[in-house]
Amino acid sequence: MSFEQIISRYKSTDNLQKLSALIHDYSQLKVSVAGLKASSKSFFISALHELSKRDKLIILSSRDDAIYLKNDLESLIAKQKILFFPSPFKNDDPRSRLNPLTLERTDLLNKLKKPSSTGRILISYPQALAEKVVSQDDLSENTSQLSVDSKMDIDFMIDFLYASGFEITDFVNEAGYFSVRGGIVDIYSFAHPLPYRIELLDDKIESIREFDPETQLSTRNLNQVSIIPNLEKSNKGNQYISLLEFISPETLVIFDQFSFIRDALDKHLEDVKKLYKENNSLQIPDPKKYYNSSDFITNNLQLFNCIDLSNTPFFKADEQFEFKINPQPNFNKNFNILGESLRKNQDQKVQNFIFSESSKQIERIYEIFEDRNEEVQFTPIYKNLHAGFTDQNLNIACFTEHEIFNRFHKYKEDKSYSKNKVLSLKELYELKPGDYVTHINHGIGRFSGLQKIETQGKTQEAMRLEYKGGDLLYVSIHSLHKISRFVGKEGKEPKLHRLGSNSWENLKNKTKGQVKDIARGLIKLYAQRKATEGFSFSPDTYLQTELEASFIYEDTPDQSKSTVELKKDMERAYPMDRLICGDVGYGKTEVAIRAAFKAVADSKQVAVLVPTTILAFQHYKTFTDRLKEFPCNIDYLSRFKSARKATEIKKKMADGKLDIVIGTHKLLSKDIQFKDLGLLIIDEEQKFGVAAKEKLRATKINVDTLSLTATPIPRTLQFSLMGVRDLSIINTPPPNRQAIDTTLKVFEKETIQEAVEHELSRGGQVFFVHNRIKDLKNLADSIRAMVPYAKIAVAHGQMEGVDLEEIMLNFIDGYYDVLVSTNIIESGLDIPNANTIIINDAQNFGLSDLYQMRGRVGRSNIKAYCYLFVHSFTAITSDARKRLAAIEEFTELGSGLHIAMRDMDIRGAGNLLGAEQSGFISEIGLDMYKKILDEALTELKQEEFGSFFEEKEEVNLFKECVVDTNMPALLPDEYVSSVEERLILYNKLNRIFNETELAKFEKELQDRFGRIPYQTNDLLDLIRLKWQAMEMGIEKITLKNKLMRAFFPYSNTKNQKFQTTILQKTLTFVKHNPGRCKFNEKPNGLELVIKPIEFVDEALEVINSINKAEMAGYQ
Repeated sequence: MSFEQIISRYKSTDNLQKLSALIHDYSQLKVSVAGLKASSKSFFISALHELSKRDKLIILSSRDDAIYLKNDLESLIAKQKILFFPSPFKNDDPRSRLNPLTLERTDLLNKLKKPSSTGRILISYPQALAEKVVSQDDLSENTSQLSVDSKMDIDFMIDFLYASGFEITDFVNEAGYFSVRGGIVDIYSFAHPLPYRIELLDDKIESIREFDPETQLSTRNLNQVSIIPNLEKSNKGNQYISLLEFISPETLVIFDQFSFIRDALDKHLEDVKKLYKENNSLQIPDPKKYYNSSDFITNNLQLFNCIDLSNTPFFKADEQFEFKINPQPNFNKNFNILGESLRKNQDQKVQNFIFSESSKQIERIYEIFEDRNEEVQFTPIYKNLHAGFTDQNLNIACFTEHEIFNRFHKYKEDKSYSKNKVLSLKELYELKPGDYVTHINHGIGRFSGLQKIETQGKTQEAMRLEYKGGDLLYVSIHSLHKISRFVGKEGKEPKLHRLGSNSWENLKNKTKGQVKDIARGLIKLYAQRKATEGFSFSPDTYLQTELEASFIYEDTPDQSKSTVELKKDMERAYPMDRLICGDVGYGKTEVAIRAAFKAVADSKQVAVLVPTTILAFQHYKTFTDRLKEFPCNIDYLSRFKSARKATEIKKKMADGKLDIVIGTHKLLSKDIQFKDLGLLIIDEEQKFGVAAKEKLRATKINVDTLSLTATPIPRTLQFSLMGVRDLSIINTPPPNRQAIDTTLKVFEKETIQEAVEHELSRGGQVFFVHNRIKDLKNLADSIRAMVPYAKIAVAHGQMEGVDLEEIMLNFIDGYYDVLVSTNIIESGLDIPNANTIIINDAQNFGLSDLYQMRGRVGRSNIKAYCYLFVHSFTAITSDARKRLAAIEEFTELGSGLHIAMRDMDIRGAGNLLGAEQSGFISEIGLDMYKKILDEALTELKQEEFGSFFEEKEEVNLFKECVVDTNMPALLPDEYVSSVEERLILYNKLNRIFNETELAKFEKELQDRFGRIPYQTNDLLDLIRLKWQAMEMGIEKITLKNKLMRAFFPYSNTKNQKFQTTILQKTLTFVKHNPGRCKFNEKPNGLELVIKPIEFVDEALEVINSINKAEMAGYQ
């Protein structure tokens, strides 16, 4: 039986047949439907919708309940889009009105204005119904229609947009904005989830396209569109009415727990009135004019057919129906109870269904029952369902996989309306005048904008850089790859270099030398390990499968890949040395547990090495909890163990009676002996001292080693180090983790008291972070005064190690409720019970610090909160404001890697290559450091370790080619007016290395800016010319005075490919074109001169002809 058949079974019940007939025949009818529980309500609504095709408005008591129902109905009614009417405020807080939510509301009203023959389902909640909406007449009056082939005066359109409250911008990424670029007008109307691009030919609309605000690229063509301004803040004297007055009187209204809905409406209205009275700088609309009271909504409902789904109806019921349904029991991952429940249903002829979107999770359930040799019957349904139930009348039991595994079920929100995040981050990292840059040949300078330069009557565009002493350097747009934005330590300004001095060259060479030494050491270790004999582990046993199947979360693709790579390494004959990098809470420990168990299954011992006693204790708890059902002895060594207990553990290790032992660097002591050590797991290897690392190196040569790190390793470093270290990167966050509710506020005691009391009331714990040690005690006393029953501890890095560890361990064990500390909590602590973090003076922390600290909460299935406090919004810098806005917006786990946080990158590079490298990075900048690292590794692979890497990679035979021309090959101002955008496009162009990417870039330009001008076509051809010339070993091409000069340095002419192919083809071309060509010998190379060459496409044609020339006479 499929889910469609379940819906059909509901449709054919007497209850639904009678109910649909009543709705059809009567108006203003009040019906009570009792007994529906969990997601049976979703099946009931789906079946009713198939029977009655009128519009339906469903009101639930909270936003979360409304979205869960929306998700259920989207699974069950796949053919139809479920509409959602939100509140216009972020987190329903009247102080923060959001444009994307206003857009969603207006778009929805625009859809509801048109009648529907199939009937629509609209879901909402009290805070959304509270604010009134514009009337249908005013909505029509404020709507402007545009269609393809119709006429449009661009000046009139701009005036209309200004008059309607739209704002002009360079690039449109939010509703209420528009931009004009030549004959292209981009408009983000409040009537559609995506913005429109209107392309004009003279005064006629040639095309209308929808485009993606993130990529700024068109997604589909449209024939007709509506332009609607923001009517919720319009002051045109519009009439505002309740949503219930806007919708058709034929609409069927379904609600649940109406008394709760009334209470929520009253509370929301009270909050709005209070804010309106206290402070109208927040521009809170007048509650009397713009808000509905609960009584008003109640009276409005009397006019509709209503269905009340609660067991105690609010209105006097004209008709009553009842269902016999039980919610799914809580199995709490206990497969004995689940098995019994499934078999009991089978015996009673109740059909079992298990709902899951993931086929993997269904396979996992099958595997678990197979391993247990249990016969159970169920039908898998690959659909999302929020809560399971058993219907006793229909004899069906619907179970949900997330409830079986006791996992939090995260709802899916419609992302199409959310403000695009990528652009707000682009602001953080794009190059602006005044920023520091590093030029690979000249060192650190300051960028002061793009500048047009006239040479021989032709215009060129160049980047202007200022150096020490006021020296200026103009860098051609064709050489932007030599420049990178300087990224050093946050808050530390670099020193400018002087043009022509040796200091930059010396620093570069010193860095390269050091990098080479480090890389040489890494490569040697790698080679040595590959040549050493190690233990080859057996393939997986059934116990391994059972362990992996019992993981309560679904594996992410990266986690699965890392596990496979790891096990493959362990089964090889030489020792493993794999590094797993992953963000906080990404499941590295689970991968390590699987590796440890694989070793134990082969009767080998495992040592887990951690940097602190606290982590040793935490890992011990995690490993013990995960492996409690399996034959495995685990213990940990730390200074908290008594001497007698420690001796006992050491003896067990030597006798082979302990399988897994966890400890700090003490595990490396001489008096510790393993009977048969097979695997060494190192957590946060970079935190160990030099002496400990040396001992580790000696151990690692013939023992399989797995290292874990939570500092994301910069992307480019990953590629550089491939083949030097085996890396597994876990980039995907675990599914079904809740986003952390992040709020930015001005410091206020009431909010702190509320946050602490709320967390303690649900049995949780709180982190309070403040980075000045001298204030911690006073802050702790303040919190104690606010919440007298809370147990509060203070912790910071200047305390004695033993005292600090004791406080931390007591906090982990739940003895303290609130931990007031400096940002020492930033790394490594995993306390699933702590789910609120308050960060004071948040403006003083870097983006990665804030991200890492917030990552301390939300580690379990419980909703987590993060409060960022500042003392005044006006006193903080614009950079700090942008940082805080970014962290507030990126609430999802995993956005850390999306943000590409540079200070984290620096830390990652330092951790991977040694702390002293961080010093070099802050002197020369991260991007330049990466370039030097790549160069050093390439040289080493070619020169010293050629045989070792010979199969690994193909190296370009010739280095890059420089093109020098005075032809106006550029992006003209009238084509791309924004300087910042021109710079971004030039940089993007410099990073393109093949024709496919270049064609894509060309198509993007045409889409965003219109027909490509000849200067830009020349610019694209210059890129193609550069590639062709580089293939031929040409180091420099000059295009000036109707001549093309191509220079081949002697270092390239010695190459075998050059002598056997390129030289012969060039000579053939010269021979066939004697009047146009000359081949000259110069002191340091050969020069080919060709004339006349007036245009870039001619130069490209000549180089192509040489490449295609037949080598006549040389074959």
